[in-house]
Amino acid sequence: GGTEADNLAVLGAVDAAGGVAVCSAVEHHAVLDPVLARRAVAGDVAVTAGVGRDGVIDAADLAAVLDRLAAQQRPVAVVSVMALNNEVGVIQPVGALVEVVRRHAPGALVHCDAVAAAPWLDLVDVTAGCDLVSISSHKVGGPPGVGALVGRDGALRRLAPRQLGGGQEHGVRPGTQDVAGASAFAAALTATATHRPVEVPRVSALRDRLLAGLRAAVPGLVVTVLDGDAPVSPGTCHVCIPGVHSDELLFLLDRDDVAASAASACSSGAQLRSHVLAAMGVAPAAASGALRLSLGWSTTEADVDAAVRSTGRAVDRLRPFAEVAP
Repeated sequence: GGTEADNLAVLGAVDAAGGVAVCSAVEHHAVLDPVLARRAVAGDVAVTAGVGRDGVIDAADLAAVLDRLAAQQRPVAVVSVMALNNEVGVIQPVGALVEVVRRHAPGALVHCDAVAAAPWLDLVDVTAGCDLVSISSHKVGGPPGVGALVGRDGALRRLAPRQLGGGQEHGVRPGTQDVAGASAFAAALTATATHRPVEVPRVSALRDRLLAGLRAAVPGLVVTVLDGDAPVSPGTCHVCIPGVHSDELLFLLDRDDVAASAASACSSGAQLRSHVLAAMGVAPAAASGALRLSLGWSTTEADVDAAVRSTGRAVDRLRPFAEVAP
């Protein structure tokens, strides 16, 4: 769903125009990996824009990347920026970033990966200046494996297809459409828009309760991004816990039926260092104790309190071993 939409936006634009793809250093791998797969086209010029310690994409660095590419006469086919980071929950200033692209790479398509943002933000407003927007069904309660790439003003016709065959969807994505999946996706989007005004403040309060509980239960806990530093998704709680390793912590939480991850949900169980935390400048020692808890429409106060108790017990159990480890 969302992965295919991101790939089609990035690779489709590059293959059609023959230029360079640019993104931020904290994009989901569904965007970052396709951008890096076409990295050779850019020569020795970086194709990823940096972020601040708060995880917000650096508009000045994005402008510098685009200017360096222009100076070497390497046209930019597409610039991809996410609306909301799927790992640490930071809400990105998409409108301001779009303005940077229009000034420094006016011929480029602007793509927004809005997969993680769809439950929480009004995408009509957030992505108003974008040419292409990716969304995914399961993020809004629809069936998994279904996604959409929305294009404005003929942007989809500027993409090369990633598969060949019939002429469905104007030849951009040949193949018989999943009508049932698309209908269910549409229903889920409608329900999301209807309930968002109530659910956003409710889940925000639960996230604040979770953070307050974790701070009380886990001495030394560090909140990765504070709301005062940058706007954060109601549905994401990301912290770093000194003195524990994420894999051991996740094992104990899983035994208590607490679903958590160390990085993005897609990377749950993986033992790779988070590229998002690395881009934010989080020290490896701190990142090794990263914990990501997600909240949603089904989350209750009882769920939050149970997660706090389980995390506190797990950390208390693990820290003595860390202190005596060589």
